[in-house]
Amino acid sequence: MKGKGRLAAGFLVAAVLLFFFFKGVHWGEIFDAFKRANPWLLAGTIVTTILTYLLRAWRWGYLLAPLAVVPLRHLVSATFVGFMSGLLIPRAGEVVRPYLVARRHNTSTAAAFASIILERLVDLLTVLSLFGAYLWLLPLPAAQRGGTFLAGLKTAGAFAALGAIAILVALYAFHAHSERALALCSKLFGFLPASISGPLDRLLASFAAGLGVLRAPLPHLLAILGQSALVWASICLGLYWNNLAFGVDLPFHSTFLMLGFLTVGVAVPTPGMVGGFHESYMLALTEAFGVDKNTAVAAAVACHALTNLPVLLIGLACLPGEGLTLGRVSEMAEDEGAAAPGGEAGK
Repeated sequence: MKGKGRLAAGFLVAAVLLFFFFKGVHWGEIFDAFKRANPWLLAGTIVTTILTYLLRAWRWGYLLAPLAVVPLRHLVSATFVGFMSGLLIPRAGEVVRPYLVARRHNTSTAAAFASIILERLVDLLTVLSLFGAYLWLLPLPAAQRGGTFLAGLKTAGAFAALGAIAILVALYAFHAHSERALALCSKLFGFLPASISGPLDRLLASFAAGLGVLRAPLPHLLAILGQSALVWASICLGLYWNNLAFGVDLPFHSTFLMLGFLTVGVAVPTPGMVGGFHESYMLALTEAFGVDKNTAVAAAVACHALTNLPVLLIGLACLPGEGLTLGRVSEMAEDEGAAAPGGEAGK
């Protein structure tokens, strides 16, 4: 019931966000915007979406390298299945992806999960770097709103960057001084029964080992940074083409600012990122660049569909090959990553 309750809450939040998203729109103008949209640019958004997830899979292999060498075809399948799972069940991908790697290769789910945490941090730092470059280094578009709005964005970006760097430093320290960190954790959880503290100690030890890429050679780390730049360049290109398809002719680097809005929007745990994505996309265009709301709503709806439906369809196609069903994925998400059949996921 706990998992079903979270899902119901997610649907409720999505409904509220969609209410404000569509509030005051003129449906006739939205339909006209879709009729006028450039189909070739929209097709380009689909292409960049698929490319983005191929690049994500490639980068994930580098993050996993200290743990296991995973063939690219397995990484691609696990990536699409994992992100597809996250679209249907919020946060399911963080459980499914480590499991799919751990069951085929000589590593633990906890260690593979650490690579997902690092992936999220690298993504956040890349987004914040682009966001900062937009605010402080690049020329602002003529349509950019200024004043307190722009000052607020700079403050929020600075605090988010400090937070992300602090987390990365803490994870590095946890891995580099894992013996002392794990000993401290054992003392902190010493009051728990042995049946709980023992597995918890092993889980934390596996997680610490999974952070091994933080001490990889400099060329390896630079490769990950370069891959991250390609991932987000592909995402930005999709946003740029989607905007252009609806006649929103903003410079390419305007998408760097949109990333900041969308990062907050997709963090809202709703099924399929519905509501959070839409509202943040619309706000970025209307509040930052003064785009007409009807046009912004049409562009947001199109972008959400074109960047999620390909992942959903490809993930569903890959699901049987991974030996999973949607029912099993739902169980794993509800159990917060509890052992998979046969105990493989918890090894």
